Amino acid sequence: MPADALSIRDAWSKIPSPGSVETEFERFTGKRMERILATVVAVGSAVLGVQAFIAAVTAMSWDDSPRIAVLLAVYVPLAAMLVACVVGRGVRTTSGIFAIAYVLALGAWPTVVGVGDRAASEQPWIFFLVNVGVVAAMLAFPLWLQFAWAVGLPFVYGYVRLVEGDFSPEFWVTTAFDVSFTLILGIVIISLGWMFRSVAAGVDEARAQAVSSYAAAAAAAAAEEERVAMSALMHDSVLAALIAAERAEGERARDLAVGMAREALTRLANTEAAVAQEGSDEPVSASQVVVELRRALSELGADAIVEERGGAGLIPGRVARALVLAARQALGNAVTHAHGRGLHIVAEGRGDEGISVTISDAGPGFDLAAIGPDRLGIRASILARMAGVAGTAEIESGASGTVVSLGWVRS
Repeated sequence: MPADALSIRDAWSKIPSPGSVETEFERFTGKRMERILATVVAVGSAVLGVQAFIAAVTAMSWDDSPRIAVLLAVYVPLAAMLVACVVGRGVRTTSGIFAIAYVLALGAWPTVVGVGDRAASEQPWIFFLVNVGVVAAMLAFPLWLQFAWAVGLPFVYGYVRLVEGDFSPEFWVTTAFDVSFTLILGIVIISLGWMFRSVAAGVDEARAQAVSSYAAAAAAAAAEEERVAMSALMHDSVLAALIAAERAEGERARDLAVGMAREALTRLANTEAAVAQEGSDEPVSASQVVVELRRALSELGADAIVEERGGAGLIPGRVARALVLAARQALGNAVTHAHGRGLHIVAEGRGDEGISVTISDAGPGFDLAAIGPDRLGIRASILARMAGVAGTAEIESGASGTVVSLGWVRS
């Protein structure tokens, strides 16, 4: 195999199949709730941001570099957060940046504006964004840090206001009112966000439990149906073949017993949930086998490298059906147990003389001897199915992955 092909194969083995990696139920309600919270925060923050911006530009001159620097340090992250909330991407990152940038700008505020430069009744523009900093923390941080932000940020603002007023008595009253108001509002905002997220998480958990219960019930019903079908086949077909073999006397009787046994194995191997048929012997192109394997990958929601080699020929339809069904079982096992990692299919035709299909994955592998006798996925659906059409099936599994080799040669 060329070096390029080896490197591609190695890289592919590290990429999980997108249709099989997610084994847990999607947090649909939780994601919708996060989107709603981000949208509401964007609307409210935009209104308060415009209000604060108007207050800022009307109260300062454009040649005041420190105040302009503080304005930019606050509004650039705020604008990024608003865009992220509207788009729905990078909300946590941009919100966290704004929450931290706002605290730093608030702490630097007395240095920028000076002491005793404003009356107690005049609110600085940065005050309008205190609760915007709280909601940014709600979107970005874990719950304990959200409450820390909701409690700490009003007190930081209160200290900054007192420093700005040089701790004069008239500043204490207005500052205490502002701090208490923002403190209560911030705690309410964080509590509402926690409540809505808890409700969404509860809905997702209830849905996941319902789906899990339904899947367990469906699996139990399918197992019961399969057991009934297998019992019927064992009684009607296999038992009849065994009786014929036991009573066979002479060459013609033995040939008849062999034919009955082969038919019983084929029907047993081709048993599906609701279909138990042997298939037609109408010739099928080997390329059609590849088409069916690609369709199986699509139905499983898995990705794989599919290679078609050799010359195209015709094989009996019964063989093609058994080969496709056995390969589908191998693909299903790779998707279920190996998460579709490194899934690779090679179909090699030998004209009209035969065909081979190899399915390999880069999963953790398994011990074939340790599989319980009641598990029919490999024994009946792969080994017995290929034996029923005089084909071959080999399974090699180890820590580096599993390889299932299926083949049929015209006798």
